[in-house]
Amino acid sequence: MSEPADSSVLPNAAARFRNRVALVTGAAGGIGLAVSRALAREGAVVAAVDLKAGPATEGVHWFCADVSRTETMRELARQVRHSLGDPSVVVHSAAVTAFLDTLATPYEEFERIQRVNVFSAYLLLQEFAPAMKQRGAGAFVLIASITGIVGAPGMSAYSVSKGALITLTRTAALELAEANIRVNCVCPASVDTPMLQASFDRHPDPALARELNRRRHPLGRLGTPEDVAHLVLFLASDEASWITGGTYVIDGGALLARRWKD
Repeated sequence: MSEPADSSVLPNAAARFRNRVALVTGAAGGIGLAVSRALAREGAVVAAVDLKAGPATEGVHWFCADVSRTETMRELARQVRHSLGDPSVVVHSAAVTAFLDTLATPYEEFERIQRVNVFSAYLLLQEFAPAMKQRGAGAFVLIASITGIVGAPGMSAYSVSKGALITLTRTAALELAEANIRVNCVCPASVDTPMLQASFDRHPDPALARELNRRRHPLGRLGTPEDVAHLVLFLASDEASWITGGTYVIDGGALLARRWKD
């Protein structure tokens, strides 16, 4: 089994984001927290957004907001600009799910998941892309999932939302390219987060469910939030200045060997 890289150090960590403002949604845990901390380590002033504040971290400033609500997002954007300045990097990691198939998903639950996972990404573009256009530079990174590529039986609304993020990425990348604003999408497989653990806990034997999931990844382990953060920071950095509209799978090889039943 391969081992995860040292999560405390990012490759080429040379303050790539010094004096830049970055905004991260879903920042209180999982991938969003790892991205926020990594950006701060590399010099960014981070506006970390979630329903509640996460752990105190140097360089990370907490903003509590429901990013799926239009008026709340407008007020959040005003507060961030007033406190920190306009972000040049926006990472959308906020997400919710429901473990239901298509016919079993109530209308209200389907709508809730789309609002948090997709509509909020649209709001982020609406609120923060105009200032980037004036500067002539900026980067968005949207966290989707391989379920947005292959679907996910039993997680219908979630997989639909992640597929929509992939399409939004491609569309916005084309629309904003002339302003030198890049939009990219990251599609992880199973990353060891509270949301993933919740899926295991639904099974009679959570430990077995975790082990069977691990076996779906040819590299022999689940991903870590830091694995994803490494890729996100690259895509948001000047090192990726000729990359836009991409869908980047980070999955330990799972998409190549995808199967739903062991």
